[in-house]
Amino acid sequence: MKATIWHNPACGTSRKTLSILQETPGVDLTVIEYLKTPPGAEKLAQLYRDAGMSPQQGLRLRGTDAEQRGLPGADDAVVLAAMVADPILIERPLVETDKGVRLCRPQDKVSEIL
Repeated sequence: MKATIWHNPACGTSRKTLSILQETPGVDLTVIEYLKTPPGAEKLAQLYRDAGMSPQQGLRLRGTDAEQRGLPGADDAVVLAAMVADPILIERPLVETDKGVRLCRPQDKVSEIL
């Protein structure tokens, strides 16, 4: 099974999710450090759509200025544009497999798509 994780190595939850993926037999894993290589707006929109969530639900509030910028109440296009411009606003980790996409907070949510 192919799996892609949008990963931040400084994040404990992201590291734990990556470890689960690495320890799961048969997983062909791609790791994208999204702070270095952020996804585009179209890819983010697709990930959130496939996860059954809105871009606002994928917005990282802790440790960011998202609330001061009014992003939690902004429309999808504004939130996605902000995430592309400043990828620290993307809550992590996002994992995509053939079975779907999950925002893996907590990390055990990854089991839903393995």
